[in-house]
Amino acid sequence: MTMRGEETRGFQSEVKQLLHLMVHSLYSNKEIFLRELVSNAADAADKLRFCALSKPELFEGNSDLYVRIAINKEKRTLTLTDNGIGMYRNEVIENLGTIAKSGTKAFLKSMSGEQLKNNHLIGQFGVGFYSAFIVAYKVTLLTRAAGAKINEGVYWESTGEGEYTLADIEKINRGTEITLYFREGEDDFLDEWYVRKVISKYSDHIALPIEIETKDEKNNLFKWEKINKATALWKRNKAEINDTEYKEFYKYITHDSSDPITWSHNHVEGTQEYTSLLYIPSKAPFDAWNRDSKQGLKLYVQRVFIMDNVEQFMPNYLRFVRGLVDSNDLPLNVSREILQDSRITQNLRTSLTKRSLQMLEKLAKDDQEKYDQFWKEFGLILKEGPATDQANQQILAKLLRFSTTYSADTKQSVSLDDYLHRMQKDQDKIYYITADSFAAAKSSPHLEFFRKKNIEVLLCFDRIDEWMMNYLINFHGKTFQSVSKEDESLNKLTDEKTIEQKETEKAFGPFIERLKNLLNNRVKEVRLTNRLTDTPAILTTDSNEMSTQMAKLFTAAGQNVPEVKYIFEINPQHLLIKRVTEIEDEKLFSEWIELLFDQALLAERGTLEDPNQFIHRMNGLLIKSLVK
Repeated sequence: MTMRGEETRGFQSEVKQLLHLMVHSLYSNKEIFLRELVSNAADAADKLRFCALSKPELFEGNSDLYVRIAINKEKRTLTLTDNGIGMYRNEVIENLGTIAKSGTKAFLKSMSGEQLKNNHLIGQFGVGFYSAFIVAYKVTLLTRAAGAKINEGVYWESTGEGEYTLADIEKINRGTEITLYFREGEDDFLDEWYVRKVISKYSDHIALPIEIETKDEKNNLFKWEKINKATALWKRNKAEINDTEYKEFYKYITHDSSDPITWSHNHVEGTQEYTSLLYIPSKAPFDAWNRDSKQGLKLYVQRVFIMDNVEQFMPNYLRFVRGLVDSNDLPLNVSREILQDSRITQNLRTSLTKRSLQMLEKLAKDDQEKYDQFWKEFGLILKEGPATDQANQQILAKLLRFSTTYSADTKQSVSLDDYLHRMQKDQDKIYYITADSFAAAKSSPHLEFFRKKNIEVLLCFDRIDEWMMNYLINFHGKTFQSVSKEDESLNKLTDEKTIEQKETEKAFGPFIERLKNLLNNRVKEVRLTNRLTDTPAILTTDSNEMSTQMAKLFTAAGQNVPEVKYIFEINPQHLLIKRVTEIEDEKLFSEWIELLFDQALLAERGTLEDPNQFIHRMNGLLIKSLVK
């Protein structure tokens, strides 16, 4: 083999670290490398099929695609060959020399302690090719892009020590050939029957012939023997597919070594014919919250791979769903623009969204433990749904999980159905509170009345909750009500005013007027309340006023927010309030009211504009009380 333009390059620093881990760390399942390399080869074939739809000359007169494996016991090598799309020199550098396509940096950040033994991380972070160095002390790669000239082949070689060699070569056949030179002690992978077993375990479902070189001892001839079923799993009858096959197919299309939580396989006929195979992962990927990351389903048309990461088939709040859809109604020359504007695509999106939600409903009903696991991983993402998908809001509401005053636990495990079953007889609303943390929500003075009346309240403390709850209108005819907002319906839950209460209101009339004059335009209203038991005063907002938590969200987003006008509610039964009403000195009275107002503001917002002034005022009043 003649090589031209030979050069030695250094791996990007993160890749050097990764290769060191591959070589020197112990992995519980070394055979993972074979699955990764076969999957990469199958992807290369899929890409060629798609590109050849518009450029059939890329097949170079041979459209029979395959993956071939040859073992040489004398040289201690395994060679894996495909005749897929291949690579140009710049693509080899980009894909094998840098982290541009691999996510290696995130992989390295995740590796610590016992995690070094978790081989499933290889697939999770898309660094499958590098897994070859788990078993090999040297790896060579020969490749030529489909449609390129014979002399535009590329040679790549590395021992996994931080550098790689690159050269131009002549390569007659398109595609990629990878040769692994095994370390001592890796003899299992030189055994043909062991390799057959690994392929059967991980790659039997791949819709591409995987062939192994065998020797006819009688005639002293070598031949290629197919060792996988090479049928599209999603097109097979569900009754013929076992759970293991479904799980391995999930790992193949996602490069995730963890089993999925659940899946749904359906074939739909009628006005629109398609097959879908949808999975719910058991673990959220490291980039689940990165909206720029590629997410979505694989698209096939009549078993021909068309597109990866098709976002149009799922709403953004279901971006964690993995799988594929194979449609007979889309043209084979479909483009992204056509796909976005297609009525068929819109219908598919509606159907696949409904199917995904039904899958989650069934999981919640049949296996609470697995649904709790799902909610822990993807609950925050699903919470985006009620605000963006009005058509499925009731189904989504049923899937939501909350912490409540009933459970008093940070674990979000209470459904709205659970809440309705425990509602008071005369209760006509679902009450909730939003706060910055579980502790702040659980200890809020707004809950005192509800605890007294034994009324359950949803505790919402995720940042997205305020936004979500503003879009949740009702559930089974019951509307949602924030306990920090003014609500006339609460009057139905309070005791009718006694003569004593009426006399209290009359007696506190001058005090309330005194407060109004002092606070002036800083509050919308000052009034007495019977919603408190242990707290002297709270701040609430009018039903039409922006809530405190919503104002925080807008501020965090850099938007201008109008000042929230609060209602200052006073507890006439509290000893501190009774004592303050007796203060005649206006300056001292003002200090106490300012302190009570700041206390209420701190409880409502969690912060004060001038905390030092608050501390100074409180210390001053404490000193005066001690002097007396």
